[in-house]
Amino acid sequence: MENEKLEAVQAVVDRVTSWQDGATEGTVAEELRKGATEVGVDLSDDDIAKLADAIESRHGAVHASEVLS
Repeated sequence: MENEKLEAVQAVVDRVTSWQDGATEGTVAEELRKGATEVGVDLSDDDIAKLADAIESRHGAVHASEVLS
């Protein structure tokens, strides 16, 4: 993944993580989709699912580069 794209995805992940602590995975996934659209990044359904799962299970800092590698 390109560095600029990864930075944009990380910003979305950070925002969703802080706003959605304790939310359902469906809510987290939807917020990730919205955030990705806002920053102009296309994420696959699989990428969204991986990120949402990481946010739900880790309850803390999630590094998009590690999740999507």
